[in-house]
Amino acid sequence: MSHLEKLDLYQTIINELRPFEGEMLKQIKEFYRIGLTWTSNALEGNSLTMSETKVLIEDGLTVGGRPLRDMFEAVDHAKAYDYMFTLLGNKEIAEKDILYLHKLFYHNIDEEFAGTYRDIPVFITGSNYPVTKVEDIQSEIEDLCRWMNKERRKYHPVEFAALLHKKFVFIHPFKDGNGRVARLLMNTALIQDGYLPALIPPILRIDYISLLEKAHEDDRPFINFILERELESQKDFLRLLQIPLPKLGKDNNGMKIK
Repeated sequence: MSHLEKLDLYQTIINELRPFEGEMLKQIKEFYRIGLTWTSNALEGNSLTMSETKVLIEDGLTVGGRPLRDMFEAVDHAKAYDYMFTLLGNKEIAEKDILYLHKLFYHNIDEEFAGTYRDIPVFITGSNYPVTKVEDIQSEIEDLCRWMNKERRKYHPVEFAALLHKKFVFIHPFKDGNGRVARLLMNTALIQDGYLPALIPPILRIDYISLLEKAHEDDRPFINFILERELESQKDFLRLLQIPLPKLGKDNNGMKIK
């Protein structure tokens, strides 16, 4: 059974549990608010633990001994996460949304560059590929937005989200925070199509970065990586609700799949 077939099977089970309303919806949103904020920041070197992130975001309690920047990153990423859910209705992502997500996340880090495309050249440490030139950022973002509007329905929703992540991070339009905005955009696309947020834990950082680098030549492994992360979100969600996971038989290698 392919990744997409497994995803669709789990998604069918999750859809049968809908609609999520009231306290249930609140709990789901808060669970992923903490999880996405912590994992996305941790991938970039933020020192807060998941527990510290939870206490800071939910209770407003600062964490002694942690850098002020790390706490700003957590609180403001959570605000950007909340903004994602305002975009559910129209099922599209506009340039203004990209800029606002960055502004929400970055305004306490560097107000001058928050929600503003970079005006300096940058490069990604360890990468063999250049990012977009300053003078081409605006046009490439506009191309990306046109691609989202015209091509979205040609892909499976999770494949589209993975490609959106890849395309955005290759442009690298901001001075800093591009990875976090890429993951916010990816997850905005996922929740717009009724999928759960896909979390990338810091333990997978090396794989994640390596597959993004390889995606310059072949993006299938990176797409499969994101499909796997979404599948794990689906499994975790069903376990939290104590819903039995389906038995999926065997994969192409004869191994049992649970």
